[in-house]
Amino acid sequence: MKVPETDPITFSTHLVSSSLDQIPLINNFRGKWAIIKTKLLDLQTQLQDFSDFSTATSNPLCLDHLYSVSHTLNDAVSLAQKCQSVNLTEGKLKTQSDIDSVLAKLDRHVKDGDVLIKSGVLQDGAVLSASASKRETVRAESRNLITRLQIGTTDSKNSAMDSLLAILLEDDKNVMIAVAQGVVPVLVKLLDSSSLEMKEKTVAAVSRVSMVDSSKHVLIAEGLLLLNHLLRVLESGSGFAKERACVALQALSYSKENARAIGCRGGISSLLEICQAGTPGSQAFAAGVLRNLAGVFEIRDNFIEENAFAVLLGLAASGTAIAQENAIGCLCNLVSDDESLKLLIVKEGGIESLKNYWDSVANDRNLEVAVELVRHLSSCHPIAEVLVSDGFVVRLVNALNSEVLGVRIAAARAVYEMGISSKIRKELGECGCIGPLIKMLDRKAVEEKEASAKALSTLVLYTGNRRVLRKDERGILSVVQLLDPLIQNLDKKYPVAILAALLHCKKCRKQMVAAGANVHLQKLVEMDVEGAKKLSESLGRAKIWGVFARP
Repeated sequence: MKVPETDPITFSTHLVSSSLDQIPLINNFRGKWAIIKTKLLDLQTQLQDFSDFSTATSNPLCLDHLYSVSHTLNDAVSLAQKCQSVNLTEGKLKTQSDIDSVLAKLDRHVKDGDVLIKSGVLQDGAVLSASASKRETVRAESRNLITRLQIGTTDSKNSAMDSLLAILLEDDKNVMIAVAQGVVPVLVKLLDSSSLEMKEKTVAAVSRVSMVDSSKHVLIAEGLLLLNHLLRVLESGSGFAKERACVALQALSYSKENARAIGCRGGISSLLEICQAGTPGSQAFAAGVLRNLAGVFEIRDNFIEENAFAVLLGLAASGTAIAQENAIGCLCNLVSDDESLKLLIVKEGGIESLKNYWDSVANDRNLEVAVELVRHLSSCHPIAEVLVSDGFVVRLVNALNSEVLGVRIAAARAVYEMGISSKIRKELGECGCIGPLIKMLDRKAVEEKEASAKALSTLVLYTGNRRVLRKDERGILSVVQLLDPLIQNLDKKYPVAILAALLHCKKCRKQMVAAGANVHLQKLVEMDVEGAKKLSESLGRAKIWGVFARP
């Protein structure tokens, strides 16, 4: 009975049975035909599974697969008949080549069939037909495209990748849906593609996923396999591919484990090369990756070995705004604990680059990294003097008045580091640091309160600054309030030091007592806070002498 070819499942099942019937009669290459028999039995099981899905023959993806299977099975039947003859009419080598080809195709069909059955695309027909929501439609389409990326020809996969990129670029929700459908492991496998076009598109898809915070962890879970693929792109990919790889690596390198892996696998060298000769976009992202890597102490020596400072200072001087910010952020991380590197930055013209960046920033949010670098540089006395002479005191005062919390905190910490001499403390006070710092004492964030108290604790060592603090009606009251033990995670030694510097003034002592300093200090003495006992005793004596002095 002839089986109609219009029913691909029944037709393919018939061809499998026919091939299996032919195999016992074969006289040539029996070992290879035994392997083919195993593949045919796997296909037979899959065809039965396909028949259980009512949508199988209406699903375009499944239909293409079934027609491809039937074509290969036709070849298998024909080839089996040829191998029954004692004398191979087409020769042994040609016949062996044909058998290997059929075996490879059958192996691919079995794998593709497995992907189709497990992907869930065969159940999507019913969902999409019933006025599905946009989210359900995207979910079904994502499943379909993810499946297409795993089966079929290179051209078919390229087309599927184009469609997937269009979905991912539409909005972040689509990215989250695709990730939930399992797109990331498929993309990682495709990074090993021999097609440069496919590899480039895959890197673009990975970078898009990395830009959605809730999806980053799925990329990070892919570990070294993904990192190694992306690092290879940095070495030999196109300009576009390198830029997209840097975007992904910037997200992945927030993990210290990944940062170490990138730094130890030659990543720093490749990234610095991009910083020198890449497109403006790729330079900015490459500097962003380096900025994250520089935060890992164990690989900082790699930066020195690669002569990174010259490249980073060059980028800080002439890159795009984002590239400059990331380059300065990288330098900031590198020099935080190294006096010699701080001096190197100054020697190579880093302060001028820092000044130009600071003055060109349009948004205060991008200023924090520059203020942080000033803080680190200021801890070196000779550099602090240079910064003061170059006008950074006025810049810090402006930063203390910023609307951005991080900028204010960084500025207060920079003031503390810079105030290492009476001369500089005087200039900081005269330029207007005291007022903004007092305001910061009353703000909500404990981190900001402590940063401002710490800065004031060094500034009040200069007499003129104490006078300014005393005259501010909120000054002493705000400092005393910081003594309250209920304000946790704030080092009380700083407000204690500020008040201790004001003890010589009778009016100030009265203000401290009136504000409740004694009550707080009793608890701080029990907590063994530095300077609390001495301050408490001084205020106690002042209170007693005040009583005796009354008429």
